[in-house]
Amino acid sequence: MSIKLVVFDMAGTTVADDHKVTNAFQNSLKKYNYDVPSHTIDLHMGYEKTHAIRLMLDRYESNKENITDELVANIHTAFVSGMIDYYRHAEDLTALPNVENTFRALHDQGTKIGINTGFSRDIAQTIIDRLQWQEKGLIDYISGSDEVEMGRPYPFMIHKFMSEAGITDPSEVAKVGDTEVDIHEGQNAGCKYVIGVTTGSFTREELEPYHPDYIIDDIADVIDIISQ
Repeated sequence: MSIKLVVFDMAGTTVADDHKVTNAFQNSLKKYNYDVPSHTIDLHMGYEKTHAIRLMLDRYESNKENITDELVANIHTAFVSGMIDYYRHAEDLTALPNVENTFRALHDQGTKIGINTGFSRDIAQTIIDRLQWQEKGLIDYISGSDEVEMGRPYPFMIHKFMSEAGITDPSEVAKVGDTEVDIHEGQNAGCKYVIGVTTGSFTREELEPYHPDYIIDDIADVIDIISQ
């Protein structure tokens, strides 16, 4: 059965990151006196961001009563503000190598393309607008984690795209991402192919324990995988 939809992550998978997301997380946490190392933040990439903040606070705040909804919301607001400001003005915002050509090749063979993310939709849309992917006709669907009931690793963003594409069988869907939660999202959705990429937060060795169907170093390899 052919793949009708490929769902790609954003930062680290299709969009060059260079630790800008990590830095924004660190800065927003530091405003509230939490000094979280970059490696810890990297391990929480891909999650819906308020959930990621809660996970990190749970690790670095000894008094759990201090982890309030208000604190999480304030840190998230600072994070969103920093990310939108960066993505609106960054001169180095680019697609990762071979991404746009891969999108074109998939479209040429009739495959739909969805972009989903742990970002909220406002951040995601800022990135898409800067890269002009909708104007170029490179993507068909986009979803932020705040547009569904629960973000990754839950499969709701993939389900949203399937509904929009009129797809009912997850064996017609592939998921591509650079983190643990990308892989779990694809597995939880029942995607035929769950593909990890080494261009983002996780190395090949860090991806292997989560058992994606494939681990690739070049996103162009997606074309050969789904064409099997």
